[in-house]
Amino acid sequence: MDTPSRRSPLRRRSMFKAAAVGTAGLAGLPLASACGEVSGREGNVQEIDESLDILPTYKEWPLPVQPDLIGDPPDRPSGFLTYPNPVAQAIPNPPANSGEYQIYVPNWGPLRTKDDPYYTAMQEATGGTRIDFIQNDPGSYNEAKVQWIKAQEFGDAIFMQSWMTGAHANFNETVANSFANITDIVSGDISERWPLLAGRGDAAWADSVWPTDPVDPEGTAGIFGVPWHLNGGPGNGVFYRGDLLEAGGFAVPTTVEEILEIARAWSDDRAGKWAFAGTDWMSPAWFGLASGHGWMWDGSGLVHNFERPEYKEWVEFQRLQTDEKLRHPNFGNPDFVSKLAFNAGDVLFDQDGFARWPQTVQEFETTNPDFTIGALGALNFKGRDPLYHSAYGVGGWLFFRKDLEEDSIAELLDVCNFVAAPFGTKEYELITYGLEGEHFEYDDQGRPVFTEAGNSSHKDSFSYTSMCGVTQTLHEGPASYVEARFAFDEAVQPYLEENIFEGLRLVAPDTGSTAGTVFGEKIKDIIYGRAELSEYEAAVEAWRTDGGADSREFFETAYKTLHGE
Repeated sequence: MDTPSRRSPLRRRSMFKAAAVGTAGLAGLPLASACGEVSGREGNVQEIDESLDILPTYKEWPLPVQPDLIGDPPDRPSGFLTYPNPVAQAIPNPPANSGEYQIYVPNWGPLRTKDDPYYTAMQEATGGTRIDFIQNDPGSYNEAKVQWIKAQEFGDAIFMQSWMTGAHANFNETVANSFANITDIVSGDISERWPLLAGRGDAAWADSVWPTDPVDPEGTAGIFGVPWHLNGGPGNGVFYRGDLLEAGGFAVPTTVEEILEIARAWSDDRAGKWAFAGTDWMSPAWFGLASGHGWMWDGSGLVHNFERPEYKEWVEFQRLQTDEKLRHPNFGNPDFVSKLAFNAGDVLFDQDGFARWPQTVQEFETTNPDFTIGALGALNFKGRDPLYHSAYGVGGWLFFRKDLEEDSIAELLDVCNFVAAPFGTKEYELITYGLEGEHFEYDDQGRPVFTEAGNSSHKDSFSYTSMCGVTQTLHEGPASYVEARFAFDEAVQPYLEENIFEGLRLVAPDTGSTAGTVFGEKIKDIIYGRAELSEYEAAVEAWRTDGGADSREFFETAYKTLHGE
Protein backbone atom coordinates (compact mmCIF):
# COMPACT_ATOMS: atom_id res chain seq x y z
CA MET A 1 0.00 0.00 0.00
CA ASP A 2 1.33 3.45 -0.83
CA THR A 3 2.05 5.94 1.92
CA PRO A 4 -1.22 7.57 3.07
CA SER A 5 -1.22 10.93 1.36
CA ARG A 6 -3.53 13.50 -0.19
CA ARG A 7 -0.68 15.18 -2.01
CA SER A 8 -1.46 16.26 -5.56
CA PRO A 9 1.60 16.30 -7.82
CA LEU A 10 -0.05 19.04 -9.87
CA ARG A 11 -0.47 21.25 -6.85
CA ARG A 12 3.07 20.85 -5.56
CA ARG A 13 4.78 23.33 -7.83
CA SER A 14 6.56 25.57 -5.30
CA MET A 15 4.00 28.29 -5.87
CA PHE A 16 4.49 29.57 -2.33
CA LYS A 17 8.24 29.76 -2.88
CA ALA A 18 7.63 31.89 -5.94
CA ALA A 19 5.22 34.15 -4.08
CA ALA A 20 7.73 34.69 -1.30
CA VAL A 21 10.13 36.52 -3.63
CA GLY A 22 8.23 39.72 -3.02
CA THR A 23 5.27 40.88 -1.03
CA ALA A 24 1.78 40.35 -2.30
CA GLY A 25 -1.75 40.95 -1.25
CA LEU A 26 -2.47 41.30 2.38
CA ALA A 27 -1.35 44.51 3.96
CA GLY A 28 2.18 43.98 2.65
CA LEU A 29 2.53 40.55 4.29
CA PRO A 30 4.70 38.07 2.38
CA LEU A 31 3.14 34.82 1.31
CA ALA A 32 4.80 31.67 2.55
CA SER A 33 7.42 29.39 1.08
CA ALA A 34 7.54 25.56 1.12
CA CYS A 35 6.31 24.87 4.65
CA GLY A 36 5.72 28.56 5.06
CA GLU A 37 3.88 30.79 7.44
CA VAL A 38 2.48 34.30 7.38
CA SER A 39 2.04 35.49 10.94
CA GLY A 40 0.47 38.42 12.67
CA ARG A 41 -2.88 39.89 13.61
CA GLU A 42 -3.64 40.06 9.88
CA GLY A 43 -3.85 36.24 9.80
CA ASN A 44 -1.40 33.49 8.99
CA VAL A 45 -0.95 30.79 6.40
CA GLN A 46 1.14 27.65 6.62
CA GLU A 47 1.54 25.10 3.89
CA ILE A 48 1.41 21.46 4.96
CA ASP A 49 4.29 19.98 2.98
CA GLU A 50 4.45 16.20 2.68
CA SER A 51 7.80 16.34 0.87
CA LEU A 52 9.80 17.72 3.80
CA ASP A 53 12.98 15.78 4.54
CA ILE A 54 12.43 16.03 8.30
CA LEU A 55 9.38 13.71 8.29
CA PRO A 56 9.73 10.16 9.62
CA THR A 57 10.47 7.73 6.82
CA TYR A 58 7.21 6.00 5.96
CA LYS A 59 7.25 2.23 6.30
CA GLU A 60 3.95 0.45 5.94
CA TRP A 61 2.75 -1.46 8.98
CA PRO A 62 0.68 -4.24 7.36
CA LEU A 63 -2.62 -5.15 8.97
CA PRO A 64 -2.32 -8.59 10.61
CA VAL A 65 -5.77 -9.55 9.30
CA GLN A 66 -7.35 -8.30 6.08
CA PRO A 67 -10.74 -6.55 6.46
CA ASP A 68 -13.91 -8.16 5.11
CA LEU A 69 -14.92 -4.95 3.30
CA ILE A 70 -12.15 -3.18 1.41
CA GLY A 71 -12.52 0.57 1.14
CA ASP A 72 -10.34 3.43 -0.01
CA PRO A 73 -8.93 5.13 3.10
CA PRO A 74 -8.97 7.69 4.49
CA ASP A 75 -12.27 8.86 2.92
CA ARG A 76 -13.76 5.36 2.80
CA PRO A 77 -12.29 3.12 5.52
CA SER A 78 -12.30 -0.66 5.26
CA GLY A 79 -14.35 -2.70 7.72
CA PHE A 80 -14.51 -5.95 9.67
CA LEU A 81 -17.75 -7.93 9.83
CA THR A 82 -16.31 -10.46 12.27
CA TYR A 83 -13.85 -10.10 15.11
CA PRO A 84 -10.39 -11.48 14.28
CA ASN A 85 -9.56 -14.80 15.88
CA PRO A 86 -6.87 -15.04 17.03
CA VAL A 87 -6.17 -11.40 17.78
CA ALA A 88 -2.62 -10.46 16.76
CA GLN A 89 0.04 -9.00 19.03
CA ALA A 90 1.41 -5.86 17.38
CA ILE A 91 4.28 -5.37 19.83
CA PRO A 92 5.44 -8.78 21.09
CA ASN A 93 8.40 -7.34 23.00
CA PRO A 94 7.53 -4.00 24.62
CA PRO A 95 10.47 -1.91 25.89
CA ALA A 96 11.45 -1.88 29.56
CA ASN A 97 10.78 1.58 31.03
CA SER A 98 10.13 2.96 34.48
CA GLY A 99 9.35 6.66 34.10
CA GLU A 100 6.41 8.47 35.67
CA TYR A 101 4.62 11.23 33.77
CA GLN A 102 1.62 13.51 33.91
CA ILE A 103 -0.45 14.16 30.78
CA TYR A 104 -3.39 16.55 30.43
CA VAL A 105 -6.33 15.33 28.31
CA PRO A 106 -10.00 16.29 27.88
CA ASN A 107 -12.59 13.81 29.08
CA TRP A 108 -15.69 12.92 27.06
CA GLY A 109 -16.96 10.06 29.16
CA PRO A 110 -16.89 8.66 32.68
CA LEU A 111 -13.98 9.74 34.85
CA ARG A 112 -12.03 6.70 35.97
CA THR A 113 -10.65 6.45 39.46
CA LYS A 114 -6.86 6.54 39.75
CA ASP A 115 -6.83 2.94 41.04
CA ASP A 116 -8.83 1.54 38.10
CA PRO A 117 -7.12 -1.73 37.10
CA TYR A 118 -7.08 -0.46 33.52
CA TYR A 119 -4.19 1.87 34.33
CA THR A 120 -2.16 -0.91 35.93
CA ALA A 121 -2.76 -3.18 32.94
CA MET A 122 -1.73 -0.45 30.51
CA GLN A 123 1.39 0.35 32.51
CA GLU A 124 2.47 -3.29 32.37
CA ALA A 125 1.55 -3.74 28.69
CA THR A 126 3.44 -0.63 27.54
CA GLY A 127 6.66 -1.64 29.29
CA GLY A 128 6.39 -0.09 32.74
CA THR A 129 5.74 3.60 31.99
CA ARG A 130 3.35 5.07 34.54
CA ILE A 131 1.10 7.89 33.34
CA ASP A 132 -1.16 10.04 35.48
CA PHE A 133 -3.86 11.54 33.26
CA ILE A 134 -5.27 14.89 34.37
CA GLN A 135 -8.78 15.09 32.92
CA ASN A 136 -11.41 17.81 32.60
CA ASP A 137 -14.62 18.15 30.63
CA PRO A 138 -13.93 19.48 27.10
CA GLY A 139 -15.51 22.91 27.58
CA SER A 140 -13.60 23.93 30.70
CA TYR A 141 -10.49 22.14 29.40
CA ASN A 142 -10.49 24.18 26.20
CA GLU A 143 -10.72 27.43 28.14
CA ALA A 144 -8.25 26.57 30.88
CA LYS A 145 -5.56 25.11 28.63
CA VAL A 146 -4.69 28.56 27.24
CA GLN A 147 -3.47 29.61 30.70
CA TRP A 148 -1.93 26.21 31.45
CA ILE A 149 0.19 26.48 28.33
CA LYS A 150 1.21 30.07 28.98
CA ALA A 151 2.32 29.11 32.49
CA GLN A 152 3.87 25.79 31.33
CA GLU A 153 1.67 24.01 33.87
CA PHE A 154 0.35 21.06 31.91
CA GLY A 155 2.49 18.27 33.29
CA ASP A 156 4.79 16.59 30.78
CA ALA A 157 2.44 16.63 27.79
CA ILE A 158 -0.95 17.93 26.71
CA PHE A 159 -3.42 16.67 24.14
CA MET A 160 -5.36 19.11 22.00
CA GLN A 161 -8.01 18.33 19.44
CA SER A 162 -7.64 20.40 16.27
CA TRP A 163 -10.84 22.37 16.96
CA MET A 164 -9.29 23.58 20.22
CA THR A 165 -6.54 25.56 18.48
CA GLY A 166 -8.93 28.42 17.77
CA ALA A 167 -8.92 29.38 21.46
CA HIS A 168 -5.35 30.68 21.02
CA ALA A 169 -4.73 34.12 19.52
CA ASN A 170 -1.87 32.78 17.39
CA PHE A 171 -1.59 29.03 17.66
CA ASN A 172 1.47 28.80 15.41
CA GLU A 173 3.29 31.08 17.85
CA THR A 174 1.96 29.05 20.79
CA VAL A 175 3.40 25.86 19.34
CA ALA A 176 6.85 27.30 18.64
CA ASN A 177 7.12 28.96 22.06
CA SER A 178 5.51 26.36 24.30
CA PHE A 179 6.17 22.82 23.08
CA ALA A 180 9.16 20.59 22.49
CA ASN A 181 10.54 20.28 18.97
CA ILE A 182 10.80 16.50 18.50
CA THR A 183 12.28 16.57 14.99
CA ASP A 184 15.67 15.16 16.01
CA ILE A 185 13.94 12.26 17.76
CA VAL A 186 11.44 11.19 15.09
CA SER A 187 13.04 12.31 11.82
CA GLY A 188 14.32 9.66 9.40
CA ASP A 189 13.97 5.89 9.81
CA ILE A 190 12.31 5.20 13.18
CA SER A 191 10.82 1.84 12.20
CA GLU A 192 13.15 -0.25 14.37
CA ARG A 193 12.05 1.29 17.67
CA TRP A 194 8.66 2.72 16.63
CA PRO A 195 7.33 0.68 13.68
CA LEU A 196 3.74 1.81 14.15
CA LEU A 197 4.68 5.48 14.32
CA ALA A 198 6.64 4.97 11.09
CA GLY A 199 3.44 3.55 9.62
CA ARG A 200 1.40 6.68 10.28
CA GLY A 201 2.30 8.15 6.86
CA ASP A 202 3.40 11.50 5.43
CA ALA A 203 0.00 13.19 5.61
CA ALA A 204 -0.30 12.76 9.40
CA TRP A 205 3.27 13.78 10.19
CA ALA A 206 3.29 16.73 7.76
CA ASP A 207 0.25 18.11 9.58
CA SER A 208 2.32 18.06 12.78
CA VAL A 209 4.96 20.50 11.48
CA TRP A 210 5.30 24.17 12.42
CA PRO A 211 8.10 26.67 11.65
CA THR A 212 9.83 28.64 14.40
CA ASP A 213 10.77 31.62 12.23
CA PRO A 214 8.35 33.09 9.67
CA VAL A 215 11.27 34.71 7.86
CA ASP A 216 12.77 31.27 7.18
CA PRO A 217 9.80 28.89 7.41
CA GLU A 218 11.33 26.03 5.42
CA GLY A 219 14.67 26.16 7.21
CA THR A 220 13.07 26.28 10.67
CA ALA A 221 10.28 23.77 10.13
CA GLY A 222 10.03 21.27 12.95
CA ILE A 223 7.82 18.43 14.14
CA PHE A 224 6.14 19.52 17.36
CA GLY A 225 3.33 17.04 17.92
CA VAL A 226 2.43 13.37 17.74
CA PRO A 227 -0.49 13.22 15.27
CA TRP A 228 -3.84 11.89 16.37
CA HIS A 229 -6.19 10.19 13.88
CA LEU A 230 -5.99 11.24 10.24
CA ASN A 231 -9.49 12.34 9.27
CA GLY A 232 -11.21 11.48 6.03
CA GLY A 233 -14.71 11.26 4.64
CA PRO A 234 -17.80 11.83 6.80
CA GLY A 235 -16.74 12.96 10.24
CA ASN A 236 -20.13 13.65 11.82
CA GLY A 237 -23.71 12.84 11.03
CA VAL A 238 -27.35 13.45 11.81
CA PHE A 239 -28.75 10.24 13.26
CA TYR A 240 -32.33 9.04 13.18
CA ARG A 241 -34.37 6.53 15.18
CA GLY A 242 -35.28 4.02 12.50
CA ASP A 243 -37.71 2.13 14.72
CA LEU A 244 -39.67 5.29 15.52
CA LEU A 245 -39.77 6.41 11.90
CA GLU A 246 -41.13 3.01 10.89
CA ALA A 247 -43.70 3.03 13.71
CA GLY A 248 -44.91 6.43 12.51
CA GLY A 249 -45.15 5.27 8.91
CA PHE A 250 -42.36 7.60 7.76
CA ALA A 251 -39.63 6.88 5.25
CA VAL A 252 -36.07 8.03 5.88
CA PRO A 253 -35.99 11.62 4.56
CA THR A 254 -33.74 12.54 1.65
CA THR A 255 -34.59 16.26 1.42
CA VAL A 256 -35.10 19.17 3.83
CA GLU A 257 -38.72 19.35 2.72
CA GLU A 258 -39.27 15.70 3.69
CA ILE A 259 -37.62 16.04 7.09
CA LEU A 260 -39.79 19.07 7.85
CA GLU A 261 -42.91 17.16 6.89
CA ILE A 262 -41.94 14.36 9.29
CA ALA A 263 -41.01 16.85 12.02
CA ARG A 264 -44.37 18.58 11.88
CA ALA A 265 -46.29 15.31 11.91
CA TRP A 266 -44.32 13.77 14.79
CA SER A 267 -43.60 16.68 17.14
CA ASP A 268 -45.94 17.28 20.06
CA ASP A 269 -44.60 19.77 22.58
CA ARG A 270 -47.26 19.02 25.20
CA ALA A 271 -46.60 15.28 24.95
CA GLY A 272 -42.84 15.75 25.25
CA LYS A 273 -42.01 14.74 21.66
CA TRP A 274 -39.79 16.79 19.40
CA ALA A 275 -38.34 15.93 16.01
CA PHE A 276 -34.95 17.54 16.59
CA ALA A 277 -32.28 17.82 19.21
CA GLY A 278 -29.18 19.26 17.54
CA THR A 279 -28.92 20.06 13.83
CA ASP A 280 -27.13 23.41 13.98
CA TRP A 281 -23.63 22.34 12.88
CA MET A 282 -24.63 19.58 10.45
CA SER A 283 -27.67 21.02 8.67
CA PRO A 284 -25.79 23.86 6.87
CA ALA A 285 -24.54 21.20 4.45
CA TRP A 286 -28.16 20.45 3.51
CA PHE A 287 -28.34 23.98 2.10
CA GLY A 288 -25.06 23.68 0.21
CA LEU A 289 -23.09 25.80 2.66
CA ALA A 290 -19.34 25.38 3.08
CA SER A 291 -17.72 24.07 6.25
CA GLY A 292 -14.42 25.20 7.75
CA HIS A 293 -13.81 28.87 7.08
CA GLY A 294 -17.10 29.21 5.18
CA TRP A 295 -15.74 30.39 1.82
CA MET A 296 -16.68 29.14 -1.66
CA TRP A 297 -15.18 30.07 -5.04
CA ASP A 298 -17.81 31.33 -7.50
CA GLY A 299 -15.52 31.47 -10.53
CA SER A 300 -14.25 34.98 -10.02
CA GLY A 301 -13.84 35.40 -6.27
CA LEU A 302 -14.61 34.04 -2.83
CA VAL A 303 -18.11 34.34 -1.42
CA HIS A 304 -18.80 33.64 2.24
CA ASN A 305 -21.71 31.59 3.54
CA PHE A 306 -23.07 34.68 5.31
CA GLU A 307 -23.50 36.48 1.98
CA ARG A 308 -25.29 33.68 0.17
CA PRO A 309 -29.10 33.40 0.02
CA GLU A 310 -28.74 29.76 1.05
CA TYR A 311 -27.49 30.88 4.45
CA LYS A 312 -30.60 32.93 5.07
CA GLU A 313 -32.66 29.89 4.07
CA TRP A 314 -30.76 27.87 6.68
CA VAL A 315 -31.43 30.53 9.33
CA GLU A 316 -35.12 30.44 8.43
CA PHE A 317 -35.07 26.63 8.77
CA GLN A 318 -33.55 26.90 12.24
CA ARG A 319 -35.97 29.66 13.27
CA LEU A 320 -38.88 27.56 12.08
CA GLN A 321 -37.81 24.83 14.53
CA THR A 322 -38.13 27.38 17.32
CA ASP A 323 -41.43 28.91 16.22
CA GLU A 324 -43.15 25.57 15.57
CA LYS A 325 -41.61 23.83 18.62
CA LEU A 326 -39.92 21.14 16.56
CA ARG A 327 -36.68 21.26 18.59
CA HIS A 328 -36.25 19.97 22.14
CA PRO A 329 -36.65 23.04 24.37
CA ASN A 330 -33.61 22.13 26.48
CA PHE A 331 -31.22 21.86 23.56
CA GLY A 332 -28.30 24.19 24.17
CA ASN A 333 -28.54 24.04 27.96
CA PRO A 334 -25.30 22.80 29.56
CA ASP A 335 -27.04 20.00 31.47
CA PHE A 336 -28.99 18.67 28.46
CA VAL A 337 -27.60 15.39 27.10
CA SER A 338 -29.09 14.98 23.65
CA LYS A 339 -28.12 11.34 23.22
CA LEU A 340 -30.16 10.42 26.30
CA ALA A 341 -33.21 12.18 24.86
CA PHE A 342 -32.55 10.41 21.55
CA ASN A 343 -32.23 6.98 23.18
CA ALA A 344 -35.37 7.58 25.23
CA GLY A 345 -37.37 8.39 22.09
CA ASP A 346 -38.02 12.03 23.01
CA VAL A 347 -36.40 13.14 19.72
CA LEU A 348 -36.15 11.55 16.26
CA PHE A 349 -33.03 13.26 14.90
CA ASP A 350 -29.78 14.33 16.53
CA GLN A 351 -26.29 15.29 15.33
CA ASP A 352 -23.15 13.68 16.71
CA GLY A 353 -19.80 12.17 15.85
CA PHE A 354 -19.95 8.83 14.09
CA ALA A 355 -18.86 6.99 17.24
CA ARG A 356 -22.52 7.36 18.33
CA TRP A 357 -23.64 4.82 15.74
CA PRO A 358 -21.75 1.64 16.75
CA GLN A 359 -21.91 2.46 20.45
CA THR A 360 -25.69 2.79 20.36
CA VAL A 361 -26.16 -0.36 18.28
CA GLN A 362 -23.99 -2.33 20.69
CA GLU A 363 -25.78 -0.89 23.72
CA PHE A 364 -29.29 -1.80 22.55
CA GLU A 365 -28.83 -4.89 20.37
CA THR A 366 -29.46 -7.25 23.30
CA THR A 367 -31.68 -5.15 25.58
CA ASN A 368 -33.97 -3.76 22.89
CA PRO A 369 -33.53 -5.53 19.53
CA ASP A 370 -36.29 -3.36 17.98
CA PHE A 371 -34.16 -0.25 18.52
CA THR A 372 -32.55 0.86 15.24
CA ILE A 373 -30.39 3.84 14.38
CA GLY A 374 -29.13 5.19 11.08
CA ALA A 375 -27.46 8.26 9.62
CA LEU A 376 -29.06 10.66 7.15
CA GLY A 377 -27.32 10.99 3.82
CA ALA A 378 -26.66 14.17 1.87
CA LEU A 379 -30.03 15.93 2.13
CA ASN A 380 -30.81 18.62 -0.41
CA PHE A 381 -33.13 21.63 -0.46
CA LYS A 382 -35.26 22.84 -3.39
CA GLY A 383 -33.72 20.22 -5.66
CA ARG A 384 -30.24 21.75 -5.53
CA ASP A 385 -27.14 19.54 -5.56
CA PRO A 386 -26.61 18.05 -2.09
CA LEU A 387 -23.43 18.44 -0.06
CA TYR A 388 -21.86 16.41 2.73
CA HIS A 389 -19.18 17.91 4.91
CA SER A 390 -16.00 15.87 4.97
CA ALA A 391 -13.42 15.64 7.73
CA TYR A 392 -9.81 16.21 6.75
CA GLY A 393 -6.41 16.73 8.34
CA VAL A 394 -5.19 15.47 11.67
CA GLY A 395 -7.79 15.48 14.43
CA GLY A 396 -5.39 16.62 17.16
CA TRP A 397 -1.92 16.35 18.62
CA LEU A 398 -0.03 15.31 21.73
CA PHE A 399 2.46 18.08 22.59
CA PHE A 400 5.37 17.67 25.01
CA ARG A 401 6.60 20.21 27.54
CA LYS A 402 9.31 22.37 26.00
CA ASP A 403 12.00 21.43 28.54
CA LEU A 404 11.18 17.72 28.74
CA GLU A 405 14.35 15.68 28.28
CA GLU A 406 14.79 13.71 25.06
CA ASP A 407 14.99 10.37 26.90
CA SER A 408 11.63 11.10 28.51
CA ILE A 409 10.07 12.08 25.20
CA ALA A 410 11.41 8.87 23.65
CA GLU A 411 9.88 6.83 26.48
CA LEU A 412 6.50 8.46 25.95
CA LEU A 413 6.88 7.80 22.21
CA ASP A 414 7.22 4.12 23.14
CA VAL A 415 3.71 4.40 24.58
CA CYS A 416 2.50 6.36 21.54
CA ASN A 417 3.80 3.56 19.31
CA PHE A 418 1.75 1.07 21.37
CA VAL A 419 -1.35 3.26 21.04
CA ALA A 420 -0.93 3.44 17.23
CA ALA A 421 -1.87 -0.24 16.93
CA PRO A 422 -5.05 -0.55 14.82
CA PHE A 423 -8.15 -2.68 15.24
CA GLY A 424 -7.40 -6.39 15.09
CA THR A 425 -4.55 -6.24 17.59
CA LYS A 426 -4.32 -7.10 21.28
CA GLU A 427 -3.02 -3.59 21.93
CA TYR A 428 -6.10 -1.97 20.40
CA GLU A 429 -8.36 -4.34 22.30
CA LEU A 430 -6.79 -3.43 25.63
CA ILE A 431 -6.73 0.32 24.90
CA THR A 432 -10.31 0.44 23.66
CA TYR A 433 -12.11 -2.16 25.78
CA GLY A 434 -9.94 -2.59 28.86
CA LEU A 435 -9.55 -5.85 30.77
CA GLU A 436 -11.45 -8.98 29.85
CA GLY A 437 -13.70 -9.98 32.71
CA GLU A 438 -13.49 -6.50 34.25
CA HIS A 439 -14.40 -4.04 31.50
CA PHE A 440 -15.58 -6.35 28.72
CA GLU A 441 -16.60 -9.89 27.83
CA TYR A 442 -16.68 -11.66 24.48
CA ASP A 443 -20.18 -12.17 23.13
CA ASP A 444 -21.39 -15.30 21.33
CA GLN A 445 -19.90 -13.94 18.09
CA GLY A 446 -16.51 -13.44 19.70
CA ARG A 447 -16.78 -9.63 19.82
CA PRO A 448 -15.78 -7.59 22.89
CA VAL A 449 -18.78 -5.97 24.59
CA PHE A 450 -18.59 -3.68 27.58
CA THR A 451 -19.67 -4.94 30.97
CA GLU A 452 -21.53 -2.68 33.36
CA ALA A 453 -18.18 -1.71 34.88
CA GLY A 454 -16.82 -0.98 31.41
CA ASN A 455 -19.75 1.27 30.55
CA SER A 456 -19.43 3.20 33.81
CA SER A 457 -15.64 3.60 33.91
CA HIS A 458 -14.15 3.03 30.48
CA LYS A 459 -16.46 3.81 27.60
CA ASP A 460 -15.72 7.06 25.74
CA SER A 461 -13.10 8.10 28.28
CA PHE A 462 -10.00 9.76 26.85
CA SER A 463 -6.65 8.78 28.30
CA TYR A 464 -4.33 6.53 26.33
CA THR A 465 -6.54 6.92 23.25
CA SER A 466 -5.43 10.56 23.06
CA MET A 467 -1.72 9.83 22.81
CA CYS A 468 -1.59 8.84 19.13
CA GLY A 469 -3.75 8.01 16.14
CA VAL A 470 -3.81 4.50 14.71
CA THR A 471 -1.97 3.41 11.57
CA GLN A 472 -5.29 2.93 9.83
CA THR A 473 -8.86 3.72 10.88
CA LEU A 474 -11.16 0.73 10.36
CA HIS A 475 -14.88 0.22 10.83
CA GLU A 476 -15.61 -2.39 13.47
CA GLY A 477 -18.43 -3.39 15.78
CA PRO A 478 -21.72 -5.20 15.17
CA ALA A 479 -21.83 -6.53 11.60
CA SER A 480 -25.12 -4.73 10.93
CA TYR A 481 -23.47 -1.43 11.78
CA VAL A 482 -20.28 -2.08 9.77
CA GLU A 483 -22.26 -3.00 6.63
CA ALA A 484 -24.52 0.05 7.04
CA ARG A 485 -21.60 2.42 7.68
CA PHE A 486 -19.56 1.05 4.76
CA ALA A 487 -22.56 1.50 2.44
CA PHE A 488 -23.19 4.98 3.83
CA ASP A 489 -19.59 6.07 3.19
CA GLU A 490 -19.82 4.81 -0.37
CA ALA A 491 -23.15 6.53 -1.00
CA VAL A 492 -22.00 9.98 0.10
CA GLN A 493 -18.68 9.96 -1.80
CA PRO A 494 -20.10 11.87 -4.80
CA TYR A 495 -21.40 14.58 -2.49
CA LEU A 496 -18.38 15.12 -0.25
CA GLU A 497 -17.37 18.74 -0.01
CA GLU A 498 -14.07 19.65 -1.66
CA ASN A 499 -11.59 21.42 0.62
CA ILE A 500 -10.62 24.41 -1.52
CA PHE A 501 -7.72 25.18 0.84
CA GLU A 502 -6.36 21.63 0.92
CA GLY A 503 -2.75 21.62 2.01
CA LEU A 504 -2.94 24.91 3.91
CA ARG A 505 -3.30 25.66 7.60
CA LEU A 506 -5.04 29.04 7.81
CA VAL A 507 -5.88 31.34 10.69
CA ALA A 508 -8.20 34.22 9.84
CA PRO A 509 -7.29 37.83 10.61
CA ASP A 510 -8.35 38.97 14.07
CA THR A 511 -10.90 41.39 12.69
CA GLY A 512 -12.51 38.65 10.62
CA SER A 513 -12.67 36.23 13.54
CA THR A 514 -14.19 38.86 15.82
CA ALA A 515 -16.74 39.93 13.22
CA GLY A 516 -17.69 36.29 12.65
CA THR A 517 -18.22 35.74 16.38
CA VAL A 518 -20.43 38.82 16.68
CA PHE A 519 -22.42 37.78 13.61
CA GLY A 520 -22.83 34.26 15.00
CA GLU A 521 -24.28 35.56 18.25
CA LYS A 522 -26.75 37.70 16.30
CA ILE A 523 -27.81 34.67 14.26
CA LYS A 524 -28.36 32.69 17.47
CA ASP A 525 -30.63 35.46 18.70
CA ILE A 526 -32.62 35.27 15.46
CA ILE A 527 -32.80 31.46 15.52
CA TYR A 528 -34.03 31.31 19.12
CA GLY A 529 -36.54 34.14 18.75
CA ARG A 530 -34.63 36.82 20.66
CA ALA A 531 -34.31 38.92 17.47
CA GLU A 532 -36.34 39.20 14.27
CA LEU A 533 -35.51 37.78 10.85
CA SER A 534 -35.79 41.32 9.50
CA GLU A 535 -32.49 42.10 11.27
CA TYR A 536 -30.58 39.57 9.19
CA GLU A 537 -29.46 41.82 6.29
CA ALA A 538 -28.13 44.49 8.65
CA ALA A 539 -26.13 41.82 10.49
CA VAL A 540 -24.54 40.67 7.23
CA GLU A 541 -23.56 44.24 6.31
CA ALA A 542 -22.08 44.78 9.76
CA TRP A 543 -20.03 41.60 9.34
CA ARG A 544 -18.63 42.86 6.02
CA THR A 545 -17.76 46.27 7.44
CA ASP A 546 -16.30 45.05 10.73
CA GLY A 547 -13.95 42.41 9.34
CA GLY A 548 -15.54 40.30 6.63
CA ALA A 549 -13.93 42.31 3.85
CA ASP A 550 -10.46 41.97 5.43
CA SER A 551 -11.04 38.25 5.82
CA ARG A 552 -12.05 37.89 2.17
CA GLU A 553 -8.85 39.60 1.00
CA PHE A 554 -6.74 37.28 3.15
CA PHE A 555 -8.44 34.04 2.05
CA GLU A 556 -8.67 35.12 -1.59
CA THR A 557 -4.93 35.77 -1.75
CA ALA A 558 -4.21 32.34 -0.27
CA TYR A 559 -6.70 30.68 -2.63
CA LYS A 560 -5.37 32.35 -5.77
CA THR A 561 -1.77 31.54 -4.89
CA LEU A 562 -2.65 27.92 -4.13
CA HIS A 563 -4.64 27.40 -7.32
CA GLY A 564 -2.67 29.68 -9.63
CA GLU A 565 -5.64 31.93 -10.28
